[in-house]
Amino acid sequence: MMSKALALIVFFAGFQSFAEKVAIDGSSTVFPITEGIAEEFQNANKGIQVTVGISGTGGGFKKFCRGETDVQNASRPITESEIKACQEKGIRYLELPVAYDAIAIVVNPANKFLSEITTEELKKIWEPSAKGTVTKWNQVNNKWPAEEFKLYGAGSDSGTFDYFTEAIVGKSKSSRGDYSASEDDNTLVMGISKEKNALGYIPLHYYMENQKKLKAVAVVYKGKSQKPDLEAVKSGAYAPLSRPLFIYVSDQSLGKKHVEKFVTFYLKNAIKMAEEVNYIALPKIAMDMTQEHFQSKKWGTVFKGHAEVGMKVEDLMKKEKQ
Repeated sequence: MMSKALALIVFFAGFQSFAEKVAIDGSSTVFPITEGIAEEFQNANKGIQVTVGISGTGGGFKKFCRGETDVQNASRPITESEIKACQEKGIRYLELPVAYDAIAIVVNPANKFLSEITTEELKKIWEPSAKGTVTKWNQVNNKWPAEEFKLYGAGSDSGTFDYFTEAIVGKSKSSRGDYSASEDDNTLVMGISKEKNALGYIPLHYYMENQKKLKAVAVVYKGKSQKPDLEAVKSGAYAPLSRPLFIYVSDQSLGKKHVEKFVTFYLKNAIKMAEEVNYIALPKIAMDMTQEHFQSKKWGTVFKGHAEVGMKVEDLMKKEKQ
């Protein structure tokens, strides 16, 4: 016969297994902010479990629009096809900007000849027609060595992939396929750091965290050369590879008090956490606007299914007022 003490242990173990949960997935770019906030939230709310996955913005939206997750991390706005997928499942959502980021063009530190690259040269490297044909540095610029490069970039489920291809190639998801791809940015950092002739694109945060392993290349856009750094992104000088970051939360999930409590906590701490993990925090006035959208339940997206390349913070705020 089970003792009273053992019975209590079994009871509480069972109780813990039914702890309230917040399921989050999506962008690896937004992950460091969300992970940090999730840890602080769980420390203050022992009965609520928060899980944060990394399946890329596109992969995350597939789950979100099936109603499998509560919160979606996104490094670009929801697309037309994702809007339709959510509508088919009867899922409404709040689109909440939480920070700013950029995409850094990086090479191995052993690369001594490449200090800047034009958006036209990047397009020549990454456009679909380059597959199997543009494989050496000197094919891009005749001043560069006749050595084969190795490319690293985001996987096709990544919001970084969508934004980079739109900004550089001119069409979202339009890219050569013969490169090392991953939705996990740490995998890309590791690959580039070990390959002398590597070139890749990764979120700025991952460059900032790995400056001993990587070398950032200035991007020349409309005649202006700019290295990626926090101030250049904040001012809008680092174009066209700066972008807002978002979380999305479904109406179904907001019906759960513990999810609403988490999102409230997230928005309250987004500025502080963004700065702690080397992202561009939204100005307080912009964050107040996000808070207002959350409180008033402003459903849907202001982007109409398309990312807007090179959007500055003030541009984002104008959008949010629509």
